[in-house]
Amino acid sequence: MAIELKKEDIIEIVPTFRFQWEEVQNCYVVLYPEGMVKLSQSAGEIMKRIDGKKSIIDMIGDISAAFGGADVEKDVLEFLETANGNGWIRTK
Repeated sequence: MAIELKKEDIIEIVPTFRFQWEEVQNCYVVLYPEGMVKLSQSAGEIMKRIDGKKSIIDMIGDISAAFGGADVEKDVLEFLETANGNGWIRTK
């Protein structure tokens, strides 16, 4: 069951899922025992920053800096809520 995420939360990828670049698909994917989910470029940028050490607000800052100071907070939070709801991530 997904819990509501807070910006201060530190999150990690749930061990039954694996995030990786898939050359054949030419995109980042989330792999799990029953299959694979192709991610958009922006979703891949978010997922590759989930390291179990950074807080969500730190990830937002990193992504914003990587894209010239763009306001990415809403998009990042929406994606993380979806990933959390799908069981891909959890709080530490």
